[in-house]
Amino acid sequence: MKSMIPAKLIRFLQEELAIPDASIALAQKQGEQDPNLLPMILWQYGLVTLEQLDRVFDWLETV
Repeated sequence: MKSMIPAKLIRFLQEELAIPDASIALAQKQGEQDPNLLPMILWQYGLVTLEQLDRVFDWLETV
């Protein structure tokens, strides 16, 4: 079940937060060594707002 989280997270980012595929791809490339850092990388690069990052963390707690 844990292996499904990255795919679910990407779907959440695309569908709920409307994060562009290019932004997600950039963050994935930067976080190849640790995919768990994807939300933080998106925020560090300015690809999500602090409010969106908070929504991601809230969502992750429910998964």
